[in-house]
Amino acid sequence: MNRQEKAVELKHTGFNCAQAVLMTFEDILELDELTLKKLGAGFGCGMGAFDATCGALCAAQMIQGLTGFSGRPMLAEAKLLHSDFKRECGSADCGELKGLKGGRMLCACDDCIKNAVRLVEERLEE
Repeated sequence: MNRQEKAVELKHTGFNCAQAVLMTFEDILELDELTLKKLGAGFGCGMGAFDATCGALCAAQMIQGLTGFSGRPMLAEAKLLHSDFKRECGSADCGELKGLKGGRMLCACDDCIKNAVRLVEERLEE
């Protein structure tokens, strides 16, 4: 099972979107399951419960920081990940993605999770 499939499976077995993305990279993050669950706990239904950034994208940003931080701000990397996610999913806002704002679903949670995982994987391969 690849990481994208694993993340979707985790989402369907009780984890929120952020936790599912974080847990998928447990092997390289060197953080235990409970810590990853805690880290992602506040990002179910995106930041602010459908009111802001998608939880899967938040988790991808966290992973990017945990794996790429070298003592300097990562603003360019964060902006690029954000814009890549928006391009793939149609928005970075959970409420917009789910159709709560605008009335039309842009991207299902499973696809947001898959896209977030894939974008992290691409960055880890660089």
